Amino acid sequence: MAYNKSDLVSKIAQKSNLTKAQAEAAVNAFQDVFIEAMQSGEGLKLTGLFSAERVKRAARTGRNPRTGETIEIPATYGVRISAGSLLKKAVTE
Repeated sequence: MAYNKSDLVSKIAQKSNLTKAQAEAAVNAFQDVFIEAMQSGEGLKLTGLFSAERVKRAARTGRNPRTGETIEIPATYGVRISAGSLLKKAVTE
């Protein structure tokens, strides 16, 4: 089962003795900082938890699965996220 944003806000409020409004403000602030870092091309690293970086994807030729015709896929950006040591350890236990 995955957490949605309201579930995450509730859990953070419960674990940190914050109100839900304060926890939501913290989650929103983290979201804003994360997006700004990715837009500017900077990486974001939470030691032990994860690191994220913006990566450039080259233009390439693809194929339409229905018709089989080739199409040009333009260059774009994506996000690469790597799990940190604490996250890896938590998942393997």
